[in-house]
Amino acid sequence: ENARKAIRAAGLEPIETPIRGGTDGATLSYKDALPESGTGGFNFHGPFECITVEKMDQAVEVLLNLADLYKDHQ
Repeated sequence: ENARKAIRAAGLEPIETPIRGGTDGATLSYKDALPESGTGGFNFHGPFECITVEKMDQAVEVLLNLADLYKDHQ
C-alpha cells in the first residue's frame, strides 16, 4: 500500500497489471505485492527502448516518497 501512496504522491496513478513468467516478481505481482514500481521507460527490450528525463525525474520522486513513508520505521 505504501508503494501506491508514493506513486500517487508523485501525481501519478498506479497501473497494476500482473506480469507473466516464472520470476519472483511475477509471483509477487499475482499476490498483489506491486514488486516493480517502474522506471518510466518505453518499448522495453526492443530497438526503440528509451526514457525521458521527465519520466526519470518522476521515478526518482516516487522512490523518495516511498523512502519518506518508511523513514520512521525501524
